[in-house]
Amino acid sequence: MPENISVMIIEDDFRISAIHRQIVEKIAGFTVVKEAKTAKEAMAYLQGIPQAPDLILLDVYIPDVAGLDLFWQLRMQYRLTSLIVITAAQEMETVRAAIVGGVFDYMTKPLDANRLEQSLLSFQEKHAFLTARKKLQQQEIDYIIGTQFLEKPKDGTGDDLPKGVDPITLNDVKAILRETSEGITAIELSEQTGMGRSTARRYLEYLVSVKMLRASVKYGTVGRPERLYSLRGVYEQNGSNKK
Repeated sequence: MPENISVMIIEDDFRISAIHRQIVEKIAGFTVVKEAKTAKEAMAYLQGIPQAPDLILLDVYIPDVAGLDLFWQLRMQYRLTSLIVITAAQEMETVRAAIVGGVFDYMTKPLDANRLEQSLLSFQEKHAFLTARKKLQQQEIDYIIGTQFLEKPKDGTGDDLPKGVDPITLNDVKAILRETSEGITAIELSEQTGMGRSTARRYLEYLVSVKMLRASVKYGTVGRPERLYSLRGVYEQNGSNKK
């Protein structure tokens, strides 16, 4: 069972707040502990509890504060609480300030539910990674920060890949996937690499299991439907594309 992650939502529109709650609580291991509509309500709640939530979903357009004032107040007073900004603000100055302020993620409205779900899964994975360690090696720090092209480090055992999945071949498959914008089927991967279809499918299904890929059904003109594999989101694969 994943460790429980407490989440607070600060959003003045109760309908949007309810949508955010629904997305958050759909993922095992997350619990929404509070929905606040104003900065005053949010700060009163935080000051009255013994431990701040692990994560706050924050809209910077809150009626009783100006600009990023609430963002900075939260950053100063609750430094170990992570922030995901979900807002209509797209101005470069606002986005830059949020990034410099250490925001975990920044999403613009109207929100893509899948985008938020992917961000939450990424947060959950990195949160678990951090809490399980007392010291971090450079590769581990690179993974947490999201340094470009670096992937989640191995556990150090050297045998954490499933049987039949070779690390060199896996990297070749990943390279092909990053160059394929419309996704790929096991048949297409087999043709590009020369491996058998069942082997190609094994690599693709492994990448689905580690949440690098999503699988959908591709209906052709003849024959039975095929599974189409595509990257979950370029921001998860390439740190330079983060918004």
